[in-house]
Amino acid sequence: MRLIQDDAATISATLVELVNTHGCDLVLTTGGTGPARRDVTPEATLAVATKPMPGFGEQMRQISLNFVPTAILSRQIAVIRETADHAALIVNLPGQPKSIRETLEGLKDADGKTEVPGIFAAVPYCIDLIGGPYIETRPGVIAAFRPKSAIRPPKA
Repeated sequence: MRLIQDDAATISATLVELVNTHGCDLVLTTGGTGPARRDVTPEATLAVATKPMPGFGEQMRQISLNFVPTAILSRQIAVIRETADHAALIVNLPGQPKSIRETLEGLKDADGKTEVPGIFAAVPYCIDLIGGPYIETRPGVIAAFRPKSAIRPPKA
């Protein structure tokens, strides 16, 4: 975890360092995704991206709209950053812990059954597709979605 200045140059440089130097396969940012003038995280992220992944932002807003009408003001995004020998998924999450949990986990009914999948369900397969490690989740917390052909037996 890193706490950095909220300016575009610092954010972009940190994302590049985490992916290019440290080899991170997944980078999550929190906050800086609103419409305020100081909110520059999406621009800083797009500046280092090679591929936008708009479905992540669309799903985060869809989930958040079930809780607050101001979710339409959010500018959460996700991108892929590729280098010659590595790729990473970068996701800009909201700033509030409750909103982060909701967008990652999705909507659940009173019995805890998922009604609308959170974005984390798609993260492991996305990382598979960009050449990263095979990530397993705890299905009782968040079940990763993969097509049947991409599912590997659990490690013993």
